[in-house]
Amino acid sequence: MARFVDPLVVGRVIGEVVDLFVPSVSMTVAYGPKDISNGCLLKPSATAAPPLVRISGRRSDLYTLIMTDPDAPSPSDPTMREYLHWIVTNIPGGMDAAKGEEVVAYMGPRPPVGIHRYVLVLFEQKARVRAEAPDERANFNTRAFAARHDLGLPTAVVYFNSQKEPAANRRR
Repeated sequence: MARFVDPLVVGRVIGEVVDLFVPSVSMTVAYGPKDISNGCLLKPSATAAPPLVRISGRRSDLYTLIMTDPDAPSPSDPTMREYLHWIVTNIPGGMDAAKGEEVVAYMGPRPPVGIHRYVLVLFEQKARVRAEAPDERANFNTRAFAARHDLGLPTAVVYFNSQKEPAANRRR
């Protein structure tokens, strides 16, 4: 009998970015026509614009979305773990992230070397969040942010992989 192993465990998202949690909200993430599934590979050029992030839930519920790269600057030496790519707070349930308040502007993936994981973490808020952008994007800590704003454990997480695109081959 085959045993199911959560892709968030296999991809080391649980452990390195978030603690073990029980998903309680549906979150879908799409870059253009492509829906993201855990561990899929996307080119940086396909992720330059913010994704459409749809969240289930009641409109009276509020959510915070955080996107980080735990592999910066390189997977073998992640001295800038986690590199912050996006924070949106106060997203109403049943809506998309564009309906929330952008605290840190979206920055698309720009992996300099190796295959990087880009993790989108959704938290249900207990109350309206008044967050300020951190001074730097490097060395952000999702767990510390969640603790500071009383967010608890995540309600949904999805991640994708990306690597530097090769320059166009020029044969003459």
